Amino acid sequence: MTPTPFPNQPPPYEGRNLFTGDASLGEALVREGGAHAHAQVSAWGEMLGRTETYALADAANRNPPRLRTLDRTGERIDDVEFHPAWHALMSMATAQGEHAAPWRDPRPGAQVARAAMYLLHAQVENGTQCPLTMTYAAVPALRAHADAALVARWLPKILAFDYDARELPIADKRAALIGMGMTERQGGSDVRSNRTHAQRQADGTYRITGHKWFFSAPQCDAHLVLAQADGVTCFLVPRQLDDGSRNALRLLRLKDKLGNRSNASSEVEFDGALGHLVGEPGRGVATILEMVRHTRLDCVLGTAGMMRGGLAWALHHATHRIAFGAALIDQPLMRNVLADLALEVEAATALSLRLARAFEAPPQASDQALARVLTPAAKYWICKRGPTFAAEAMEVLGGNGYVEENPLPRVYREMPVNSIWEGSGNVIALDVVRALSREAAVRDALHEHFKQAMGADARFDAAVRDVETLLSTGLDDAGAARRIAQLVTLTAQAALLIRHAPGYVADAFCASRLSAERYAGAAFGTLPAAADAAAIVARAGA
Repeated sequence: MTPTPFPNQPPPYEGRNLFTGDASLGEALVREGGAHAHAQVSAWGEMLGRTETYALADAANRNPPRLRTLDRTGERIDDVEFHPAWHALMSMATAQGEHAAPWRDPRPGAQVARAAMYLLHAQVENGTQCPLTMTYAAVPALRAHADAALVARWLPKILAFDYDARELPIADKRAALIGMGMTERQGGSDVRSNRTHAQRQADGTYRITGHKWFFSAPQCDAHLVLAQADGVTCFLVPRQLDDGSRNALRLLRLKDKLGNRSNASSEVEFDGALGHLVGEPGRGVATILEMVRHTRLDCVLGTAGMMRGGLAWALHHATHRIAFGAALIDQPLMRNVLADLALEVEAATALSLRLARAFEAPPQASDQALARVLTPAAKYWICKRGPTFAAEAMEVLGGNGYVEENPLPRVYREMPVNSIWEGSGNVIALDVVRALSREAAVRDALHEHFKQAMGADARFDAAVRDVETLLSTGLDDAGAARRIAQLVTLTAQAALLIRHAPGYVADAFCASRLSAERYAGAAFGTLPAAADAAAIVARAGA
């Protein structure tokens, strides 16, 4: 006998196209040059929104990876075992080219299309995005700095739209994933203090000895690793050697992390592990920064996607839940909260896809200069907003939002990683100041970005003047770096919304983020009375 449904319960959220209901993402995809991929992105949104996909995400996180260091006879194997759900999700994403599509087909808008797909993926499951991101980000570093033979051997497998979890030499693999090993116990972000060293061999390879405190993700087929060799130098360290034996790297343990639990992060020791030189000796930081630049873009995209996922769940609940005689979404204070969250999502979406387009520009173009400041700025502010946003979205659902049958607790745990990974807040804010201080081209590109929206909103114009004052007087004050990063990001977001979003969106954003009472951490749900909260919520979809 089928039980009678309990009254006043929202229907299942799953079973929807995550793309077609997101007006701001669809507009940004077209505006930034990704219209050619509209059908593919929509199909990916439909696949991600299925009940079965959400079930895979839940299973992958409830059954985290396990490390097996030894086999039953005591032989060292350093194997990481994953739940089948992990492999299913990885197969789905690699089949879409989320790890490599812009490098295989670098047409205009390719980075934008891939960014939209990554943002959608982030709404459902985030652990699988780690190896996808690092593989994607390794390609430009390898192309720019590795020798031709190494590139010819590895790149075809990296660019394959396939997933091959088997532990085999690269010659026998259908596809390959790339990870990263930079930080050590004694230095963290200060990688120049690394002690791991590499000794050159007669055949031109190197033998690496030392450790990494964070080695992500250990199941990848190779890692870009920093070690001392006439200064900090970058190496490609394969997991399997050509003869089928394991490289001499020992997994010590998997990290017991707050979030990102479906994915494996590890500590590792190198005991004379084989490494291939990537770039010039002593130039390892500059070499791997080519990779880091792209992983930072994905930190922004991932947070924007998780924000959108949290907002969508909150809107769905508020639309179908009756409280105190009316739908939650029609209650004035709840509508204000939801509208404020929707503004945050639209601004993050607009800036992250604009950044993706900037990554397509030629090296000397002004867009590349713009990316050098807006990537760390957006990474600082958008990722910093993530945990607060997730907590507010959970609260819309009340107690139901706090229980693990709902994905919002997992989103809440995931949010801090993008702020911490690839440079935590202070490191990133100082990168913003460094880019603005050193390059006139960066300041010019930022000014041009602002100039295109000047004259439409007095609050925006005042914020631009504040930024320009800071650029002329405040760049020598390291203690002001966070304020600079925040204001640069908010003003850059406002410029895009003024130019491209409906007037009621841009007006509410400027009023709440760039007003005379400078926005600096006010709780969500404090939009001014003049904000058209109903229109903002309707645009966000339910």
